[in-house]
Amino acid sequence: MSDIATLERELRQSSTADDWAKLLRSSQSKTVAAVEGLNPLRQQALSQASGLTLPSKRDEEWRFTDLADLVKVEFQTLPAPALAPDQLEAFILPEARHSRLVFINGAYNVAGSDLSALPASVFVGPFSQLPAQGQARLLDYLGQSEGLGEAFTVLNTAGLDDVAVVWLPPETLLETPVHLLFLTAVAHTPALVQPRLLVVAEDHSRLTLAESYGAVTDNCSDRPQHQPYFNNIVAEIFLGDNAQLTHLRNQRDSGDSFHIAKTAVNQQKNSHYQLVDINLGAKLSRHNLDVVQQGEQTTTQLFGLTAIAGRQVADTHSAIYLRYSHGTTEQLHKTIVDDYAHGIFNGKVLVPQAAQLTNAAQLNRNLLLSSKARINTKPELQITADNVKCSHGATVSQLEADELFYLRSRGLNDADARHLLIDAFAGEILQRLPLPALQKRLEQCIACRTL
Repeated sequence: MSDIATLERELRQSSTADDWAKLLRSSQSKTVAAVEGLNPLRQQALSQASGLTLPSKRDEEWRFTDLADLVKVEFQTLPAPALAPDQLEAFILPEARHSRLVFINGAYNVAGSDLSALPASVFVGPFSQLPAQGQARLLDYLGQSEGLGEAFTVLNTAGLDDVAVVWLPPETLLETPVHLLFLTAVAHTPALVQPRLLVVAEDHSRLTLAESYGAVTDNCSDRPQHQPYFNNIVAEIFLGDNAQLTHLRNQRDSGDSFHIAKTAVNQQKNSHYQLVDINLGAKLSRHNLDVVQQGEQTTTQLFGLTAIAGRQVADTHSAIYLRYSHGTTEQLHKTIVDDYAHGIFNGKVLVPQAAQLTNAAQLNRNLLLSSKARINTKPELQITADNVKCSHGATVSQLEADELFYLRSRGLNDADARHLLIDAFAGEILQRLPLPALQKRLEQCIACRTL
């Protein structure tokens, strides 16, 4: 009887055509595209959308991620409000004070942006400010990544107004980090915000990029504000031959928001991509990350940390496609789960016959701080090549009683001993952030959440 009841509940909660149409209408509430050159992409996505529905728990890739709360809310696209300087200051990174691009509710914020530290040869700004020739050039990249046919990605493209662009010409070694700051102003009307990001690092270029998401509030960005919003994000990244990108992504959306993101990375030969991905906020968050190695001697490093509590759900789905020989991948994803929160990790590494002499390692480590917390982890290796070195694994554990006892025997109280162990667990990822201000800020966030 209980199985039938469960099935009926799942069917009621499953996404329907009405749910999809409702979201699509919200996405289209801005009737005119800000940039004429983006209209063909929008129209193509609208045509594609007619054959799609929202994923549900009956889909293998979404079986642990329940969208029932998301589809209950009527979202609207909202205009961007003015932002007081002190509201913005809390998000500014000192290392990128004069190389930051700010978007509020998905719209470019001129007053908050400052790009004075960047050389003229580099373009960082909205797509709408590119000359026609530049727009035509970038349309060869925009919307061209594999795997953009997923429902939420199509939804983003169908509502495309503008794009945050970072474009490095060949041989450009940019020492100043670039900060892309996407903020959502919490309002009484639930907002649908659909940021779009395009990064093109041409041959032999190098860049450190920080990508941040947060809520404009009077208190901590990732605390619940009792006003939901939905951030639906797509980022496309293209690295040319020998290009290097250090990508620092941190998500601190408000605790009753929804955050669904797609990052598609395309790497040419000898390129190096490193991601440090920190997820703290949102009631429901999901990051779909696809990396495609499209040349030999390519290196991919993915480091992730998720820390959730309350009844948060955080889902990380990654796929690394190695298609040429001598590729290297390294992935370490950690999750800290407290209270009734639910963490999900699914990481795939695909090594076909052509990817000989691949060196791939993947590890997912999870720390449960509560007996009610949940983890679902599924590391996957799909290998058909015969001369490779590949490994993967997953661990789920609690704080070790022996380690707590040892620390308490050295004079620490129970709370301090727990914090020391949790900080050490998170520190392995946070220490990979090359921007000290960002590292310190996120360390404080982790410490605050585990008090």
